Amino acid sequence: MDERQLIEQQVAYYRARAHEYDEWYFRKGRYDRGAKHRARWFREIGIVEEALREAIRGRVVLELACGTGLWTRHLAETNPRVVAVDASPEAIAINQERVASPNVQYIVSDIFSWAPPERFDAVFFAFWLSHVPPGQLEAFWAQVRTMLKGAGRVFFADSLLEQSSTAKNHSPLDTSGVVKRKLNDGREFEIVKVFYEPSDLQARLQNLGWKGSVHSTGTFFLYGSVTP
Repeated sequence: MDERQLIEQQVAYYRARAHEYDEWYFRKGRYDRGAKHRARWFREIGIVEEALREAIRGRVVLELACGTGLWTRHLAETNPRVVAVDASPEAIAINQERVASPNVQYIVSDIFSWAPPERFDAVFFAFWLSHVPPGQLEAFWAQVRTMLKGAGRVFFADSLLEQSSTAKNHSPLDTSGVVKRKLNDGREFEIVKVFYEPSDLQARLQNLGWKGSVHSTGTFFLYGSVTP
């Protein structure tokens, strides 16, 4: 399967998964690995949420791959305007219902081909960078640079390679850059999933002309705050 086919299948997967996506975040169903696991998961989510509130506040924000609104809700609370983009109208419908904020504008579009009509004070994306094919990493960050005003800030979060993060009936995670994902109804999709080590990703971004830092929450997540 070539890169374009993978991306198309990735979009199809997240459209089909929209109504069950939150099970992953809230550790329910196939993702439920017990109370101790869930408590640690949400402690680490809290680290990312706190860092996001500190990094992006009082700004005009662009959120890429906004999904079901789990992060849009935080942006809407602390920023006067948020433009939220996603290729899945199904996910955006859930996002709108969850966030219900007049300061959020929604756009349904393929992020790989979308060009914003304006520049923003900040760009945010959660669990999206890992879905950018490695061959498009440099082009993606160049695209993000065109979305920012002056010395605007980018904040992002993503997954570390941790086997207990994925569903119990998924294949073991690896560093191939592609994973097979299964829905509750048994349908299977292949999508891009690139796992980064924080220090390695920070060095890559520095080589691409960004300054800042990338951190680990311990087990499950990484997060970064960078400027051009």
